[in-house]
Amino acid sequence: MSKVSVRPITFYFRGQKQQIDTLSPTTTVLQYLREYVGSDKTRQTGTKEGCAEGDCGACTVVIGELVNDQLQLHSVNACIQFLPTLDGKALFSVEDLQTLSSSTEAHLHPVQQAMLEYHGSQCGFCTPGFIMSLWSMYENEAEMPSRATVTDYISGNLCRCTGYRPILDAAQKAFDYPKMMLERQNIIDELKQMQDLPPLQLSYLHQQFFAPKTLREFATLRQQYPQARIVAGSTDVGLWVTKLGRELGDLLYIGQVPELKNIKVQAGRLEIGANVSLSDALSKITEIYPDFADLQRRFASMPIKNAGTLGGNIANGSPIGDSMPALITLDAALRLRCGEQTREVNLADFYLDYQKTALQTGEFVETILIPIREPSTAFKFASYKISKRFEQDISAVCAAFYCELDKNNVVQSIRIAFGGMAAIPKRAFNAEKVLLGQSLTPERIEQAQVALAKDYQPLNDGRASAAYRLQVAQNCLQRFYIEKIKQSSVARLDDLIALVEV
Repeated sequence: MSKVSVRPITFYFRGQKQQIDTLSPTTTVLQYLREYVGSDKTRQTGTKEGCAEGDCGACTVVIGELVNDQLQLHSVNACIQFLPTLDGKALFSVEDLQTLSSSTEAHLHPVQQAMLEYHGSQCGFCTPGFIMSLWSMYENEAEMPSRATVTDYISGNLCRCTGYRPILDAAQKAFDYPKMMLERQNIIDELKQMQDLPPLQLSYLHQQFFAPKTLREFATLRQQYPQARIVAGSTDVGLWVTKLGRELGDLLYIGQVPELKNIKVQAGRLEIGANVSLSDALSKITEIYPDFADLQRRFASMPIKNAGTLGGNIANGSPIGDSMPALITLDAALRLRCGEQTREVNLADFYLDYQKTALQTGEFVETILIPIREPSTAFKFASYKISKRFEQDISAVCAAFYCELDKNNVVQSIRIAFGGMAAIPKRAFNAEKVLLGQSLTPERIEQAQVALAKDYQPLNDGRASAAYRLQVAQNCLQRFYIEKIKQSSVARLDDLIALVEV
C-alpha cells in the first residue's frame, strides 16, 4: 500500500470542500493546480510556473485562513507551498476571479478590467500572478492604496515587458470600478467546521507528515521523531524539493499550533511565537524599533514574508538570514523547548557552525524574546541590507549596529553583527572593543573599521567577493556613524564617498 492517512487533506477551493489523500506530502500547491485538480484531472492552468523557487511570482495564489473567526487573506508562492499546509484553509487561484465576476453583470473582476484597460499586460505570462497579488490588496485595503502600498503588494512579482508603470496605474484604478468583493460568510462557516477535524497525519510510501494542533502534541512528536524536518512556510526547504530534487524524510508541520502564533509583551520583552509570519513579526518589531523599517521593507517579497516565519528564519541557521544580525544587536534570546522543559539561549550563542545550532535532540525554537528599551534610553540602532538587486534579493552583507551613549558621547554599550560575512551570523567583537568606553570620532571609527578585518574572513562566492564584503562592512560602520551618531545630512563629499557601497 502506497499511502495510509488518518484523514485526507481538507481545504476549501472552487466553492466547496476538497479532500486529497493520494498525493505525496511534498506535492506543491502549483503541481496540484496544474496537474491534479478534479477527479478527471481538469487542470487549473491559469497559475504559471516560472522560477519554481518563490522568486518570480508567476505562481502567486491567495490563501485564506481564520483569524479570530474572520477570514484573513494573503498571497503566497504556490511553487514552494506543500499541499498539506492548505489543510483547514481556503485556496484561491486566478480562475476564482472569473467565478466572482460571473455572479454580476461584469465580465471581468475590477482588477482584471483595470489591467486590460491600462495595458498592464503584454506577453501575459506573469499576469495571473500580478492579478492575484493585486486581488489580495483589493480585498484587504478599504480605500485606493498609495503607490508605495501597491509596490509592497507586487514586490514578489517580476515582469520583463511592461516596466511596471501601467501595472501600478491599473492597481489604483481598479478601486474606481464598482466594488466586487468576495462573499466570505460561507467560506468562514466551512473553515469553522474544518477546525473540529482531528490533527492531520499522512503516510505516503516511506514518508510521514504530522500537523499537530497543540504545543504539547508538537513537543511530544518532536521527541518521538527528532529526525523529522520541521516545516513552516517552506520558503527554504521548498527549494530543496523543486530545485535539488531532495527527499525530505518525515515532516513535522508547525503551522497548526496556535500557541506558536502569539505575539505579546511580557516582563519588558517582546515575545514572538516561532510560527508568527515574517510579515506580522517584522511589523511588530518595527512598531517598537522604527529604525527596523528599512530592513522590514527589503527583507523579502510580500508572499515570502506571508508564508515564512521568523522562527524558521532563525532556526534555519543560514549565514545570510537577514533577521539574525539585527536581532543579535538588540540582544534577543530564544526560548527552546524539549517536551515539557524549556531553556533560554542568547541568539548570539545559538549558532555554532555553518547551519549548526545549539538545538539538542528533540528540541525546537518556541519563542523569540526581544528586549524592549525604555524610551529614555539613549540608544542608536540601524540595520543595512546590501544586495545586487534592491528588491527580492539575498544579501551579500547584512549589517546591524546597536549603541548606547552617555551625555558626553562616550560608548556605554555596543553590539555590531553581520550576516554574509562568515559561516554564521556573528558579532564583531574586535571592532566593538575598539569603540567601547570611547568617544566616537571619525578617527575612532577608522580604527574600528580596521578591526573588522580581524573579526571576519569574509565569504567568497557568486554574490560577492571577500574583498567586496569587507569593504562594504567597513562602509556600513561609517554609515552608521554618520547617520545615527553625527546625524549628518551627508553634505560633505568625503562623507558621501564613504557611503558608496561598490
